[in-house]
Amino acid sequence: MDFSLAGPFDEAAPRLPGADLAWLDALRSQGIEAFRANGLPNRKVEAWRYTSVSALEKQSFAPLAEPVPLDALPEGAALAIDGARRIVFVNGRLRADLSDLGDLPEGVEASSLAEALGGKDGDLEELIAPASKERDGALAALNDAFMEDGLVLRIAAGASVDAPIHLISVGMPVEGQAVAFHPRNLVVAAKGSRATLIESHIGVGEGSYFSNSVTDIRVEKGATLTHAKLQDEGPKAFHVALGRVRIGDEAVYDNFVLHRGAELARNEVHARIDGTGAECRLNGAYLGANRQHIDNTTVIEHKAPGSRSSEVFKGALDGRARGVFQGRIVVHRDAQQTDGHQLNKTLLLDRNAEMDAKPELVIYADDVKCSHGATIGELDETALFYLRTRGIDEAAARDILVSAFLNEAVEELRDPALADAFRARIEGWVDARHKSEGERAG
Repeated sequence: MDFSLAGPFDEAAPRLPGADLAWLDALRSQGIEAFRANGLPNRKVEAWRYTSVSALEKQSFAPLAEPVPLDALPEGAALAIDGARRIVFVNGRLRADLSDLGDLPEGVEASSLAEALGGKDGDLEELIAPASKERDGALAALNDAFMEDGLVLRIAAGASVDAPIHLISVGMPVEGQAVAFHPRNLVVAAKGSRATLIESHIGVGEGSYFSNSVTDIRVEKGATLTHAKLQDEGPKAFHVALGRVRIGDEAVYDNFVLHRGAELARNEVHARIDGTGAECRLNGAYLGANRQHIDNTTVIEHKAPGSRSSEVFKGALDGRARGVFQGRIVVHRDAQQTDGHQLNKTLLLDRNAEMDAKPELVIYADDVKCSHGATIGELDETALFYLRTRGIDEAAARDILVSAFLNEAVEELRDPALADAFRARIEGWVDARHKSEGERAG
């Protein structure tokens, strides 16, 4: 299968960063061959059973030949976190002029993937090639083929970094033409380090674009990495993101994602707990309206004893929006004394909204404590009636209940500043929904 997403490869490959590296050339060739052989995932692929990306076949994507003209970031579009150091990418390419690369905290090294490949960074093969060989589906293979730029972030051993690192990805059409970009991000939190990585994915304009990112993360022994993400892409954008995480002894990976934007969004995380006493937290919230499609797919593999994992995802779907939650916890035979829990709850705010939930436990050990659960329903009429009896009109009462429900997911964040930033985004969505309902009623 060969269409606009794969077609330019033969022409583009010689111009991609690191084209003279034999190992990378082989990886890219394997990636495009796998993609052309299998094509886009369809609903016959179990992991994509509830999410169709067939709309990508109908879209013509232009190659990115020149830097995108963007003089400044859209005001208020990205998360506002005091003291955060910004690293900005526009259509997948680093914009050093909009970034704080010269003001990074002590213990932090950051560069673009394109720059690192050009400098023949010897560690990159070790970071990229083993993860890519796992072949996590056709779109990850497409990323292997076209990876051009991305963030390479290293936190030094023992470093305690107070200032968050803020990756801001801006997507926008070029002269009205849809574009596709395939960032590859590499993050290493070395032994005993502590840091926070924030992502804001935002759009400029009303046109279509396709962001297909892969992020490989290592959290080494005794390290703690907080990783928070806002997905607020443009209304016609396609956002597909895969995170592959490896967690060492006594390490902590604390992840949170909030979905607000995109026509179609899929955030997939594969976390592997390789170390004893490690902890993995995958939490999030999703807000869908109109015909948005939002997919959260997670896999947590417990491969070492005495590890912990927890997942709490909550969402609200309005209009004809559709949500998907697929969460799998796998406990391997040697991972005794695993403690793993998973919860997904969704509010349907319109009769036309849909939710598909597929929680899974796969357990091969016998000394474990694991649970999962999923609920889908409407607002509690008893709670709504209670607020009405206190003199609150129905629309405001509904807003209060929706906000309270969603903010329970935000409470899983251990960083108060991050929690406040995400609460503000949720409140903004609820207020916009209220205003839209009022305009329709008027």
